[in-house]
Amino acid sequence: MKKWFLLVSLCVVLVSFSIGFAGEKPRLGVLRFTNNTSAGWWSGSTGTDLQDMLIAELAAMKSFSVLERKELDAVIGEQNLGASGRVSKQFKSQMGKLKGAQYLVAATVSSFEEDTSGTDGGINIKGISLGGKRDKAYMAVDLKLIDVETGEIADVRTVEATAKSGGLNVGLSKGFFSGNLGKYSKTPTGKAIRACVMEIGDYLECSLVKGKDNKCMKAFEAKEGKRREKTKGSIDLE
Repeated sequence: MKKWFLLVSLCVVLVSFSIGFAGEKPRLGVLRFTNNTSAGWWSGSTGTDLQDMLIAELAAMKSFSVLERKELDAVIGEQNLGASGRVSKQFKSQMGKLKGAQYLVAATVSSFEEDTSGTDGGINIKGISLGGKRDKAYMAVDLKLIDVETGEIADVRTVEATAKSGGLNVGLSKGFFSGNLGKYSKTPTGKAIRACVMEIGDYLECSLVKGKDNKCMKAFEAKEGKRREKTKGSIDLE
């Protein structure tokens, strides 16, 4: 009877552990964005600004465990302070509790185009038109998902966004724009940036949380097919 009870208990523990592990959110670390374009809005801090924007987007989705890496030194310093004995045992941070990322998210702005032919009602800052009637911005971001354990590229995707000057307030949150990007928050450029960040979040949720057999992946594959055909159509082959 005792052996049977122990066997049942062990099965319950294993099932509970399995369920808990399966229900764990993917742990993501977000790297600083890089730039392969001559976009006028890119400055020395823009890569970090976009990194912060994507971190905020992923955290707000509640589908991921987003790990802070930029401020890791401050976290370690706080733990070291607790270990020094200068902090009350009741309030000190415990060592060995930091979580490691499963994946690192790397993103590169690979293409940016801006049409500012219509400047009625707009303003101009250092030669960059903001808010013209027919202003339009196009942006593409190459996304890489890196498996931390193996170092392999687990997934890649190119996301695109085209934005016009109309309806700029839709889907925009000024709080997501910081630093040099702040002045672009209500422009087609800002809208294209925000749309790409949202698209990255949606794709990662589809790929890592919903599963690649989900219907959302079919929608992303359709977008990818159209993007490839459009790219091929713009190339003149002899």
